[in-house]
Amino acid sequence: MTKRTAPLLALAAVAALTLAGCAPTPEQAEPSASASASPPPASTTQAPPTTPEAAGEEAGPVAPVGDPRVVTTGLQAPWSVVELETGDFLVSERDTGQIVEVSADGSNPNRVVTTIADVEPGGEGGLLGLALAGTSDDEAQWLYAFYTAASDNRIVRFPLTWEGGVGVGSPEVVVDGIAKAGNHNGGRLAIGPDGYLYAATGDASQTELAQDQNSLNGKILRMELDGSPVADNPFGNRVYSMGHRNPQGLAFDGSGALWASEFGQNTWDELNRITAGGNYGWPVVEGQSDDATFVNPVLQWSTNEASPSGLAYSRDTLFMAGLGGERLWKIAIPEASEASDEALYVDEFGRLRDAVVTSSGSLLVLTNNTDGRGSPRDGDDTLLEFTLDAS
Repeated sequence: MTKRTAPLLALAAVAALTLAGCAPTPEQAEPSASASASPPPASTTQAPPTTPEAAGEEAGPVAPVGDPRVVTTGLQAPWSVVELETGDFLVSERDTGQIVEVSADGSNPNRVVTTIADVEPGGEGGLLGLALAGTSDDEAQWLYAFYTAASDNRIVRFPLTWEGGVGVGSPEVVVDGIAKAGNHNGGRLAIGPDGYLYAATGDASQTELAQDQNSLNGKILRMELDGSPVADNPFGNRVYSMGHRNPQGLAFDGSGALWASEFGQNTWDELNRITAGGNYGWPVVEGQSDDATFVNPVLQWSTNEASPSGLAYSRDTLFMAGLGGERLWKIAIPEASEASDEALYVDEFGRLRDAVVTSSGSLLVLTNNTDGRGSPRDGDDTLLEFTLDAS
């Protein structure tokens, strides 16, 4: 593993939002059971999971300890994982269009919950991010999915059902018309602590869209659960921040601040702290710049070190999955003048697509070696579980 310390850049104020106006590099481009016996127990929270801060636990950076537990094997190009109230998981498979239930203790085989019939995989496109809103005690509990269809990228939601095990009802489209492409497709979803739906979208290889505040592409979107814009969004539409190339990770820290990981073009991958109305510079700048119009990344990495995708948070620490870099980045984000980043498990598990902290405080990591760009290993792809402890 490697470790380094980098300055935590003060976020530049957005003095003005410009409307100024990418071929992917080989490192950066993406390629073309038995059900539970009964409904889950009542739960007071589902999204986001309880944080140690909220539970009154001691804060401070954490790190994986020991070898990971293999939760399941045999997944096909998995992209996103969410935790159910039962403690089991749902995983999206990019190319099959399937949402698969994975038993947390390995007692049941993986079970296909649903297949989204109009998913059209290609390159980076297919069935991508998942997010879960609400609990079984609520009037409605929704599973959201971001996927590529014939003409666009779209977000749908399914009502969850619990008769004889987890299932889904008929899908409802909440957002469509997000431009698709074989590269720069985005696709991550998250439910914020404010209860809103967030989505990360790529520029769809049309770089000018990232600087168009009326375009859904090259953005982080913020929406009501029905897909409509939040009333106080900065541009009067679904756009929350702009100037993004291909963000694929979203995570909220203990203070509720939003962080995003982003694929760069040829030079710098980025970790950004997202502010409402912030312009993150693409395609005018990549990585840090001296232009106060744009918000600088908090950290940046060369593209062969990262190619970042999923992002998770626990106790002053972000965990960022690396695809091309084939590593897990541990990033301490204290309220000090420095942020430290450490590369873990370099080349041990291959390409890493998603990272999720569970309600019990463990870290889930999805490998992604069957996506057409990796070198599959025995059992790939796998869902791994790491124990986290104070670092």
